Amino acid sequence: MTNIWNWMFGFLSILVVFYMTFTALSYIILFLLSFRKVSREGKLDKKEMLEDLANSETTIPVSIIVPAYNEEIGIISTVRSLLTLQYPQFEIIVVDDGSKDQTLAKLIEAYGLEVIDYAIRKHVETMPIHVVYKSTIFPNLVVVSKENGGKADALNSGINLSNFPYFCAIDGDSILEQDALLKAMKPVLAADGNIIAVGGSIRIANGTTISRSKVEVIELPNKPLVIMQIVEYFRAFLIGRLGFSRFNQLLIVSGAFGVFRKDKVIHVGGYHEGTVGEDMELIVRLHRMIREEKLSDRIEYIPDPVCWTEAPESLNVLRLQRIRWQRGLAETIYNHRKMLFNPKYGSVGLLTLPYFFFVELLGAVFEFTGFLLIVGGLLFDFLDPTVVFIIFLVTVIYGSFISSLAVLLEEMTMHKYPKVSHLMKLFFWSLTESFWYRPILVIWRLEGLIAFFTKKSEWGQMQRKGISS
Repeated sequence: MTNIWNWMFGFLSILVVFYMTFTALSYIILFLLSFRKVSREGKLDKKEMLEDLANSETTIPVSIIVPAYNEEIGIISTVRSLLTLQYPQFEIIVVDDGSKDQTLAKLIEAYGLEVIDYAIRKHVETMPIHVVYKSTIFPNLVVVSKENGGKADALNSGINLSNFPYFCAIDGDSILEQDALLKAMKPVLAADGNIIAVGGSIRIANGTTISRSKVEVIELPNKPLVIMQIVEYFRAFLIGRLGFSRFNQLLIVSGAFGVFRKDKVIHVGGYHEGTVGEDMELIVRLHRMIREEKLSDRIEYIPDPVCWTEAPESLNVLRLQRIRWQRGLAETIYNHRKMLFNPKYGSVGLLTLPYFFFVELLGAVFEFTGFLLIVGGLLFDFLDPTVVFIIFLVTVIYGSFISSLAVLLEEMTMHKYPKVSHLMKLFFWSLTESFWYRPILVIWRLEGLIAFFTKKSEWGQMQRKGISS
């Protein structure tokens, strides 16, 4: 019996080491791809290019859609930041999705809203719209009051009301930097309409001083839990998304900030209401359209456009957020399982979607197994100490080392944290990831998989403090 257990533990250890080594190498490859793009773009005069774009008569007008549900704390700051964007022509459509707090009342008071008659096109079916308001102060601001239907339904309502060929989706608790929309639209104009979606970078605002919707002083928060989320965002955006974007294989444009070509989104049916991960599901559906209709359209990630948002500061709220994310990932892959290993969908079907399935979705299973092997091997002598050390070393490389590379890329690209003390703090906490933060995430991601199979998950309510005074 002992031999069987030893054989089983030995086999699992080899499998876990092989899997995590492969995953770590894939992250390093993505880092090298991202590093090359960052180095090349760093030589461009971006400020001059943006000034030309801001003054160009050919700049495409954009509709900015802000879905809002119980966002009374941050909605005024979000709208204020949008009204000051450096962009030639845009409209703002705030969709109040049946809020139960003072979201709508605060908007009416702050921006002098009046009820108007508004032509609503039925591009996509949505829940009923009750009232459409327009600001008497800012003629490009429209607010919609509708029956609650969820974020995807609110975005679809905004699409129906929008007037321009491109729309920007931004969360109701986020703030865009003043030149973010210009930077996001720059590749769209350069590609003459072939880029149908663009994602920008999301940065965590906790600890940063934002006054009247403008970033004044960037500081790191004091809570290690929030600092690790900052590092995690670096890795997700600057390594993962930037690397995949190089080969038109980007599968996620964050729901907090993304720009889309409206006719293409309407063509695929708008946002899907049957998943908690509507942002990724839409992008996968757009990729599916590109391959099935043999189009030359592209979906890109641009690291420069920055959107600031508030991150969870408590373990429970962060846990519920990550469970939702994992469940959304599982739902998207399941709904588009036809694409997995299907040559009809090119490299997205053969490489990228399988990567998300094995690494991002099932990775928690392998990592949890690895943690169990380390603990079991040490306590019960099922494994040779050398094997346990190898598993531990690979785990550290897989998590902490890759995160430290992400901090390096942040310094090379955005340089948002200018103090040496900032970088030292970020590097220190990134190297501790495998010892506390990543094991917690693994457990939550496993809970997300369980939620996918049981179809039960608690949304939770984040206690927002607001990110702008």
